[in-house]
Amino acid sequence: MLNLITDIEGIRIGHASDKTLKSGTTALLCDWPMVASCAVMGGAPGTRDTDLLSPDQTVEAVDGLVLSGGSAFGLDAAGGVQGWLRQQGRGFAIGPVNVPIVPAAILFDLINGGNKEWGRQSPYWDMGWQAAETASDRSFDIGTAGAGTGALTAGLKGGLGSASDEDQHGIRIAALVAVNALGRATMGDSRHFWAAPFEQGNEFGGLGLPPHLTPDMQAPFTKMDAMQTGLSLEGLETDDLSKPGGNTTIGIIATDAALTKAQAKRLAIMAHDGFARALWPSHTPLDGDMIFALSNGQKPLPAADDAFINLGARAAAVMARAIARGVYAAKSAQGDLFPSWQDKHG
Repeated sequence: MLNLITDIEGIRIGHASDKTLKSGTTALLCDWPMVASCAVMGGAPGTRDTDLLSPDQTVEAVDGLVLSGGSAFGLDAAGGVQGWLRQQGRGFAIGPVNVPIVPAAILFDLINGGNKEWGRQSPYWDMGWQAAETASDRSFDIGTAGAGTGALTAGLKGGLGSASDEDQHGIRIAALVAVNALGRATMGDSRHFWAAPFEQGNEFGGLGLPPHLTPDMQAPFTKMDAMQTGLSLEGLETDDLSKPGGNTTIGIIATDAALTKAQAKRLAIMAHDGFARALWPSHTPLDGDMIFALSNGQKPLPAADDAFINLGARAAAVMARAIARGVYAAKSAQGDLFPSWQDKHG
């Protein structure tokens, strides 16, 4: 296993990143239509085609999913992915027409120091096409890549993370997440991650938990706090990151267990526990925190009564690990508002 979401059969990941823009797009393509749903628990989401993922709606499966920077402009990336899939003959059949189903979620990276003066049309449609065109079922970059290119957390560079796990029955679960949270992934100003209890091996440094928790570690700390303590750069006001939509962590939880649409919805809800275990605070009124859940339908769940409960718990754990991996792997560039974890603690 690669410890990536591509450990789930039938999933391909592609990125498009622009270092000058300081933004990017990540496309997840499904080799066949996959059952999907979602759960939004932040107060400021930006999404496309998420209503159709409710269990009571007609469309059961999706052809792809998109995570993108660019705030509402980044929703154009789903059009690029949709256009690429249409050329492949993919989509929900309506008479003689196929309509690729590509829900999307975006994060806010418009004031991270990149050049967003793109003129009449945003670059995100083309970035979506590029991400789809390069999608692979093999290894892919995490950290400062794709949707994580311009992501920030409270005082540290954010990024794109992924992780996977397999249980004793061979059921796999994996996460992909772009971490642009209002809050922190680390315990205070220390190098220790909130997700430490779930770490496998040294995937985000192998540092474990600190000897003890100090009051500073436990106190909520946000991007606004980071700016007020002098970690931010000129040209921005604290209020710039205290408006709805100024933050957001967006993710995908995928499994090879066969799920109904209603079960996928519940899996997305349970995976949000991973946000709460890896980010402090999370699910705020100023975050657009949301998770897609995806099932490739390849393996039946074990018959045990607690099989789905265990799957949901593992979803939260793998999501927490993916968040920490995304921040741990991120790299700083000239002009970034905050340093990377590696620059500060590596």
